[in-house]
Amino acid sequence: MRKFHISTFGCQMNEHDSEIMAGLLLEAGYEMAKSRSEADIVIFNTCSIRENADKRFFGTLGQLKKTKMARKDDFTVCVCGCMPQQKHITDTIKAKYPWVDIVFGTHNIERLPALLANWEKDHSSQIEVLEDREAISEKLPACRLYRHKSYVNITYGCDNFCTYCIVPYTRGREKSRSAQAIIGERKDLVADGVKEVMLLGQNVNSYSSPSGENFADLIREINDIDGLERIRFMTSHPKDLSDDLIKCFLECDKLCKYLHLPVQAGSNGILKRMNRKYTREHYLQLVKKLREAVPDITLSTDIIVGFPGESDEDFKETLDLVNEVGYDSAFTFLYSIRKGTPAEKYKDQIPEDVKHERFDRLVEAVNSSAEKKNAAYVGRVVDVMVDGFSKNNHKALSGRTDGFKLVNFEGDSSLIGQIVKVKIIASNTFSLEGELV
Repeated sequence: MRKFHISTFGCQMNEHDSEIMAGLLLEAGYEMAKSRSEADIVIFNTCSIRENADKRFFGTLGQLKKTKMARKDDFTVCVCGCMPQQKHITDTIKAKYPWVDIVFGTHNIERLPALLANWEKDHSSQIEVLEDREAISEKLPACRLYRHKSYVNITYGCDNFCTYCIVPYTRGREKSRSAQAIIGERKDLVADGVKEVMLLGQNVNSYSSPSGENFADLIREINDIDGLERIRFMTSHPKDLSDDLIKCFLECDKLCKYLHLPVQAGSNGILKRMNRKYTREHYLQLVKKLREAVPDITLSTDIIVGFPGESDEDFKETLDLVNEVGYDSAFTFLYSIRKGTPAEKYKDQIPEDVKHERFDRLVEAVNSSAEKKNAAYVGRVVDVMVDGFSKNNHKALSGRTDGFKLVNFEGDSSLIGQIVKVKIIASNTFSLEGELV
């Protein structure tokens, strides 16, 4: 029985795609390998958001050439995900990595077993990259990373076309699943032991089902499912964050009091060049509304440093916004050119040394805010969903609060998948330390 191993680069959407591919292969009779070195089939599920992700992927892919040359037809190499959706990437794989056996994109992951079967017949290269998907495939199996929580896609693709972003070109135009299909999947997952769900989409706020439900409607319907304990979602776009959705944080007891709300920049001039379709003032007004509705809501964000044309004053406005909002955490990025995006053609690119200097200042501000927010938890008792053992301390358990704070504490494996009360006894910049109550 051939064994497979999937390496996932990128976001939660990619992680869920990998869960589905694993489910498809297990259903088709393949076996999961514990590591890449034990596998007969190696699958790379790729990401194109950042230049470093491209470089890291190609570096890792190159390391497999020796194994492929030694094992030949006993070893299968597959590349899928966002990167092959760009023609120049697929052309590079063909030219420089001709020993790669199977290449496919984001719109046909359900075809993986068939592509493998075709390759196993005569070992001919299989390349199948579609520009978009005609319809959403439902009821695909998934091998979840956690038994007690799961991802659920509610939308695919994106219609926002931010000038720096490759996603609309790799994931296609936005499509929403029917509320009935989503609710049905949720009930099946709860019956299988799932207590927490993460609703996924490039912009969940713009969800619109074929029968007319909006995202707030969907949240309320999911909140009524018996047995479900927590609801999360990402990613939200500020331009589509409605007052009705903010009400859900008050009305829906299972909706976690946490929101990831990417701002990307604090300057109106840069936001306009990014085609973000909101202003600094509008974003800050949303934060005010959220905190008026839920004073203890935790907020995280995405911020890009060094976007073309960013002046010292533009960057200062971003720093000022970070300090004004007081984020619990943030994903910070150095702008990198993505081939095929409008920003690729902007002439006023920022020098790398300037980007890095600004980046360091931004990280310092974000970490200072996160440290203060976490310190306020010391002495409090919080509910923690236990995910498993800590990555850094195999004797300690690790889990998340309602507000997505990472908590480490001593306990045994019987608690995994449960919500337990933990008293916070110490704080770090990125996590909390606690003890069971």
